[in-house]
This record gives sequence, structure tokens and C-alpha cells, in this order.
Amino acid sequence: MNTDALVAHARARFDHAATRRVLKEKYEAKMVFAHGGGMWRAGPDLLTVLLACAQDTDVVILDLYETPVKITVTDLFARAHERWQEQMNAWKVEWDELSKKR
Repeated sequence: MNTDALVAHARARFDHAATRRVLKEKYEAKMVFAHGGGMWRAGPDLLTVLLACAQDTDVVILDLYETPVKITVTDLFARAHERWQEQMNAWKVEWDELSKKR
């Protein structure tokens, strides 16, 4: 392999890694939403906490900025789950396109 080919390969790998990081940051930012007077990040952590509180109707939990907020579990779970699935599906579509270019 000549030097130009090695440089081109390294550049393509670096570009792919950088694009992958940017894609992750983009969709992590889209996971943040406001609900019930607090700011929340949709994801496995929030969904797990809400599932653990499923027996209760109203609970007080810490939001993204560690502010205690009283929420209705079913409402916040529905919003968080919807946001999570919506963004993960969009992320998957962009990821597949990125993988094809590689």
C-alpha cells in the first residue's frame, strides 16, 4: 500500500469517528425536554426510575438539574418513552446512512 492510500484510509476513519461523535451529541441533545415544571433527559435511566415508581401516582424525583419536581408517573413516562423512541429511530436512520458511506 502506498503512502497516499494509507493517508486516505486514515482520514476516512478519522472522519467517520468524528461524524459518529457529532451524531451522538446531536441526538443526546434532542433527548432533553420540559415536562411538569422540570427538565428531563429521555433515556434508560429516567425510564427505569419511572418504572420503579409505577405503583405510585404522583412522586417527587430530581430533574436534569437536580431540582425536586412532583410529577405524575404515567404522564412523564409516556412523554419520555415517546421522545426516546422517536429520537432513537431517527438516530438509527442516520447511523445506517453513515455506515453505508463508510
